[in-house]
Amino acid sequence: MILNEKLATIQTKFKSKKSRFNSFGKYNFRSAEDILEATKPYLLELGVSVRIDETIIATEPMPIVESKATISDGENAIHATALVGVDLNQKGMQTPQQFGSASSYGKKYALGNLFLIDDTQDSDASNTHGKNVSKVKPTLDVGTDAFTKAVDYIKAGGSIKAINTKYNVSVAAKAELKKHEQS
Repeated sequence: MILNEKLATIQTKFKSKKSRFNSFGKYNFRSAEDILEATKPYLLELGVSVRIDETIIATEPMPIVESKATISDGENAIHATALVGVDLNQKGMQTPQQFGSASSYGKKYALGNLFLIDDTQDSDASNTHGKNVSKVKPTLDVGTDAFTKAVDYIKAGGSIKAINTKYNVSVAAKAELKKHEQS
């Protein structure tokens, strides 16, 4: 099994509990640690490892941390990134806490990007903070990174119906996905 297939296996079977509770917003959420814990059963089974690296890529006007989640089989690697600004003016936090908070957030979203965790299932996406907000699904089109991941998902046994719940699938993308679904 090649690395893309191993990743697609994790992406389609992955389940991560929301073990944390935000008492201010009154919602449950998952952390980077929850996501990593949920991937552990797949590591030995599929012969892969997962790593997260962080780099400060800018300092002005605020520090920007790049979190890169990597899955590797020892020969090949697939990466996903997330960029997070560090709010140095956040009240009630010391500087190490501000960086720690940004780090945790970046790791969580880099892992979410790598494992295709549906944002709508996560508190940060579903919490409206009391505001009436309408959700607009992103468009999935041929030639994008998301489309490549969707093809891998279909090849690993995923369904177009599941993709339709997350994306507005263009006509061209739907036709291409159907070709892969039949193969």
